[in-house]
Amino acid sequence: MFILLATLVAFITAAIDIKFFSSEKGGKNCILKTLKNLVLVDFLSLGAAKYILRLPHFLITEGCEAKHYILFCVASIIVGAVMLAIYAFEKKYCVREEEKSKKGAIALKVISTVLFFIGCVLFFATIWTGDTFGKLTGDQIVVNMLSPAEGSDTSTYITVAEGPVFSTLLFTIIFAFIDFSKLKLIIKNKTLIADKAKRICCFVLSVAVLIGAFSFGYTKCTLYKIYNGYFVESTVLDDIYVNPRETKITFPEKKRNLIHIYLESLENSYFSKDIGGFMEMNLMPELEQLSYSGVVFSNNEGFFGGPLEATGTQWSCASMVNQTTGLPMKMPAETDSYANDEGFLPGAYTINDILHDQGYEQTLMIGADAAFGGLDTYYTTHGDVKVFDYSYAKENGLIPEDYLVWWGYEDDKLYEFAKEEITRLYETGKPFNFAMETADTHMPNGYLSENAETPYDNQYANVIAYSTSQAVEFIKWIQAQPFYEDTTIVIIGDHISMETNFFKHYGFTDDYLRTQYNCIINPAPSVANPSEKVTRNRKWSNWDYFPTILAAMGCEIEGDRLGVGTNLFSGKETIFEEKGVDYINKEFEKKSPLYNKEIFKAE
Repeated sequence: MFILLATLVAFITAAIDIKFFSSEKGGKNCILKTLKNLVLVDFLSLGAAKYILRLPHFLITEGCEAKHYILFCVASIIVGAVMLAIYAFEKKYCVREEEKSKKGAIALKVISTVLFFIGCVLFFATIWTGDTFGKLTGDQIVVNMLSPAEGSDTSTYITVAEGPVFSTLLFTIIFAFIDFSKLKLIIKNKTLIADKAKRICCFVLSVAVLIGAFSFGYTKCTLYKIYNGYFVESTVLDDIYVNPRETKITFPEKKRNLIHIYLESLENSYFSKDIGGFMEMNLMPELEQLSYSGVVFSNNEGFFGGPLEATGTQWSCASMVNQTTGLPMKMPAETDSYANDEGFLPGAYTINDILHDQGYEQTLMIGADAAFGGLDTYYTTHGDVKVFDYSYAKENGLIPEDYLVWWGYEDDKLYEFAKEEITRLYETGKPFNFAMETADTHMPNGYLSENAETPYDNQYANVIAYSTSQAVEFIKWIQAQPFYEDTTIVIIGDHISMETNFFKHYGFTDDYLRTQYNCIINPAPSVANPSEKVTRNRKWSNWDYFPTILAAMGCEIEGDRLGVGTNLFSGKETIFEEKGVDYINKEFEKKSPLYNKEIFKAE
């Protein structure tokens, strides 16, 4: 609707321009004038909606109110009026240089526009990345770009279109119109701006924009990590990697079931300050009470803490890979994709492979399409795991074919389906491994269920409160089932949240260390009561959960190490504790021969 309003104003502006300010009235000139006004008025009006009016959306107007349309209409009329004023000024003070432009001059204008365009892409993409995902680094961007994107939430594409794509086009169009204009400004018979001077100024500006944007992106998104990942080699990972295939893992005589719950973007900061969070109020009171009955590994002296941020860990797919392989999700330096013909990390030996070899029945359940990020490939090629996702739910008539809520189906449905699937797994008579990931707390702004109460002034806060209470109710259901006594429940936030607006709203500061929530409920008796020396002040990351989960199931692991992970129950030093957090993170950014040859199986 906004574009239609702007287009109407553009046609009116073009008609007035042709009637009163154009010296040529021919058909070709009229068409060119109309196209020029259409592009300028439409883009400048949408630019006003974005940068001045700050409308919630301007390409898709579903959430807009009547006042937004009125404001946009006024803005478009003002843009049209300003354009006409410029045309009047041009007619009075400017003349067109009709001589044929030299090829060198045209080439310089093209080069300037291209450089300016690239600079805008880098600049606005960097801003969008920071506003959308927070501290997303260059290596993470590359990994996500080279992972399958099917099944992603369409709202992300909308923010891309309304953010870096639109802003880049807007400013490049303005630049190009100035750069390619042949008008010469003359006042009192003196030429103030000639084409040559303008051409040189535009070139200098384009180079400055490109250099500035690259420097900004290099600093903000740590682009040097991309260089390290492709060209700087490190053997640190190779030296400390413990191959699970070659490590003796002894299961208890009666094998325990595993239920692994990844809670989207769930972190300890949502607790109140008095128990280690950042909030004035406790957004997760039910989860707090449940946690005291389990084992929590904390990075500080308090009860609530979690894993530290590490290279290749801080997004959903990476977290699931970390916790099931004991490895970071590194850049594919010698292959073009994670999910390829040979599978997803074909050389990895995962917890799903281990449990499959032990006769476990296994299911992964998510409310989105598991093709996103290649999760379907990862789980089906490692342990022959049943993937119960959005596509599966549609194919099996659990939801209508045209059903689409949030990323697929919402967590209300996810938990109901989970109860049915876990019951089915139990009835097979085999030990089972059930993994699931929630989605309602995903950015942007979360999905607020119609069943949720809204006690807070922020939607994401209400989503967190409802989502965590749901999780606790689900765990209570598990605890009431006949299989619970022999079942270990692992609960963890998959990564810290990327919902940047929430943290701005509540005034988060950089001196607060945000960590993922974690808790293990009903671990095996052999590890059920670890000392505080084992659970507090630990420096660990997601990959340490791989051997820790197996230990929580009663397994004995020779050496207490798998992948690069350490069994936290053992009390032995993690690689962070042994070698230092910064050192490991910097080395893991670099290219690893073992990872490329043995894990990726890159030729």
